[in-house]
Amino acid sequence: MNLHSLIVTSKHKAYWQLIRGDRPVGTLLLLWPTLWALWLAAEGLPPLDLLLIFSAGVWLTRSAGCVINDYADRWLDPQVERTRTRPLARGALSGREALTAFVLMMLIAFGLVLMTNKLTILLSMAGAVLAVTYPYLKRHTYFPQLYLGIAFGWGIPMAFAAVQERIPQSAWLLFLANLLWTTAYDTWYAMIDREDDLKAGAKSLAIFLGDMDLLAIGMMQAGFLASLALVGRQYHFGLSYFICIALAGVVILWQFKIAALRHREDCFRAFLSNQWVGLLIFIGFVVALL
Repeated sequence: MNLHSLIVTSKHKAYWQLIRGDRPVGTLLLLWPTLWALWLAAEGLPPLDLLLIFSAGVWLTRSAGCVINDYADRWLDPQVERTRTRPLARGALSGREALTAFVLMMLIAFGLVLMTNKLTILLSMAGAVLAVTYPYLKRHTYFPQLYLGIAFGWGIPMAFAAVQERIPQSAWLLFLANLLWTTAYDTWYAMIDREDDLKAGAKSLAIFLGDMDLLAIGMMQAGFLASLALVGRQYHFGLSYFICIALAGVVILWQFKIAALRHREDCFRAFLSNQWVGLLIFIGFVVALL
């Protein structure tokens, strides 16, 4: 293999890492709430075209979000143990290359949205603003995790708009559930970097909460499960749905069991396990709407 081929291969690998192609959990955490909303809005299997549009859109927007996050954090990532090997932090890609990738993916995602309806298109514009502005919050506020919850849940009203051309009350209740859940699991994630963030001058909800972090996460997760129970009550779901919520609650309790001492590795495991929480809730929706 010649030098040019090595450089090209290295660039491809760096781009794959930049969009977190090697770390699909984040995509799943964004995908599950979108699928919840599509199934609930359609009261069963959603139209295939919308399922494909939203699934592809989730991958594109999550990847684009990771790119703009790394671009905004070029000053921070080299100072944090977990992120110092990211492509921009180690100099494998330039800021201009990252911005080009971001714009390209957002344009493709917007092209997909254009195949839906006017309300969904308008909502997607607000979603784009959320994606672009989120990474800069950790410089100025202690609540980037809450803002991420809004951004990660924006696919919920978009899904209802695409299916029903309106956003009913139940959509906002589901949005609230996801907001609480996302803020909770991203606080686990922030606890991994808390010491490094303090040294670098970055802010997070984990820093703001201090020793109250576990209590706050527990309250948010309880609110998440309660909100989902209210959704089930609104739609008169059967026992199977509530069993899935209970199983999700068991996974959440396991998170506290393994991460009670706040060790970095354990907080990361607690964060990762939320992919199974999302899956269990999705199964609950599918079975309840059969």
